[in-house]
Amino acid sequence: MLYRKTALRIAAPVAVLALALTACGGGDDKKSDDKKADAPKSQNKPAEPTALKAGETTTGQVKEDKAAVTYDVAAEKIDVGTAAETKKLVSDPKQAKGLVVATAHMKITHKAGAPLTDTPDVAETTEIYADGTRGGLLIGAPEDAPGCEDELDLEGWKKGETHVLCETYLIPEGSKNLEVRWSAKEDGKQVTWKVAGK
Repeated sequence: MLYRKTALRIAAPVAVLALALTACGGGDDKKSDDKKADAPKSQNKPAEPTALKAGETTTGQVKEDKAAVTYDVAAEKIDVGTAAETKKLVSDPKQAKGLVVATAHMKITHKAGAPLTDTPDVAETTEIYADGTRGGLLIGAPEDAPGCEDELDLEGWKKGETHVLCETYLIPEGSKNLEVRWSAKEDGKQVTWKVAGK
């Protein structure tokens, strides 16, 4: 998905909304209401996903061009920049007021499947959350940040090879709790890593 790399976009941070879901049918059924009242509180709340620590690995299958590839994926760290560094990276510094760049480093190993015939999509679903809010994706961020590899050089990536791919977001300056979230497919179940910013 090279279009993400060719232009600058600062998406407004999106707040995570908790939606209350109600059971369908039986709203007037006294027995149903009694069961809800007697149910342990843990059954009434959705289970929170377990957060991995930096460097811990998850496995997922990603559709790459025409083939499915299985990867081991681990968020290693988030590099957080300064306001001065951020101003140099954006086309309109006024849009980035109060924000800083944050780059997630993803260590990814091709575990099974055919060699890639195009640039990889595996890192495209990487997101950075700061204090519970998703940052704004920074398209056009430099591919040559320290420790990051250029996806354009990875055509032919084959089983057994490991590479570090990065995604860069804008987050509020001074954010405390940083997370990297990734899923094997868009709108898929996300894996979360609690990662300290460096």
